[in-house]
Amino acid sequence: MVKRKFEVLPLQEAAELQLEDDVVAINRSATVVKGGRRFSFSALTIVGNRQGVVGIGYGKAKQVQGAVEKSVKDGRKNLVQVVLEGDTIPHLVTGRYGASEVRLIPASAGTGIIAGSSVRKVVELSGVKNILTKSYGSNNPINLVKATLDGLAQLRSKKDTAELRGVEL
Repeated sequence: MVKRKFEVLPLQEAAELQLEDDVVAINRSATVVKGGRRFSFSALTIVGNRQGVVGIGYGKAKQVQGAVEKSVKDGRKNLVQVVLEGDTIPHLVTGRYGASEVRLIPASAGTGIIAGSSVRKVVELSGVKNILTKSYGSNNPINLVKATLDGLAQLRSKKDTAELRGVEL
């Protein structure tokens, strides 16, 4: 399993963005105590501005609302800049996290977002309008979302690639 460190946007820039958030999953766990069961909740949210900036957040609390608030706050701390080419991605890429693997394929105009619910929310809030996706391995929403973000973070524009190779376009 390859764990990549994403280049996170500074907090000053994050405060200036018009960010939206969307809840992907809420998990309930219980601990058994003398008086019965005590529940706690965890929430996974996506935060993005639909213009190339997206982040994921994870929070835990005794109440659902508190968990969602914590996860949105965490998502605002972990924003990543995504390279877009028009309303799709510049090239095919595969993101991996844990036992999940997500292949992101650029699509022509009018295709729309062909993706499962977890992956769909990430690419929608990142600003992609036309994309094909396929997930392999685990369908755990947390791993799928992190694998999708890994794939989006790997994207490079033609200009960036030319610079890395030392050639001119």
